[in-house]
Amino acid sequence: MRARSPILAAGAAGLAVALWWRHNPSACPYNQRFWIEAPHPLITRARLREALEPHAGERVLEVGPGTGYYSLEAAEWLGAAGQLEVLDLQREMLDHTLRRAGERGLGNVTATQGDATSLPYEDASFDAAYLVTVLGEIPDQEAALAELRRVLRPDGRLVVGEVALDPHVVFPGALRERAAAAGLRFERQVGGSLGYFARFAPA
Repeated sequence: MRARSPILAAGAAGLAVALWWRHNPSACPYNQRFWIEAPHPLITRARLREALEPHAGERVLEVGPGTGYYSLEAAEWLGAAGQLEVLDLQREMLDHTLRRAGERGLGNVTATQGDATSLPYEDASFDAAYLVTVLGEIPDQEAALAELRRVLRPDGRLVVGEVALDPHVVFPGALRERAAAAGLRFERQVGGSLGYFARFAPA
């Protein structure tokens, strides 16, 4: 029994931290970026591509790129004539992503430091937008979704990726409700409830 006590205590502490983090949403700090650089088996790049359906030459926005786990692939999908805009609260994340893009020879990635609830872009200026395990980190999710709706073109699309192991996970039902309130129409889902990409279009 004594041998199990430290394990139980550690488990309880971990649960307490996860619960606190869930009720106090915030972006992953740059010094803990190893969490976002680990493999994403349920929310793969291939599944993102299937949901987003990017086309060469499009202008696409990624909110919360982290260190570029999805960004580099997305930039390649768009080709030299396309443009990937990445927006993040943390300059360190953006610099890391730009550095990796440069190492891969990608010149179509532009970085902007900013807040998802007040996007520094014109109305109807993007063909598509996506964010992966980021929405739950934003204190005002409805405002962020409304801003994403604003910057999408009338025939644009938004893809939101979530995974159940994330303390900030937004489950499908809650996401659809918040998206509908922001003027977004659910189109389809790629993946199951443990890890999925949900696609929306302006209503």
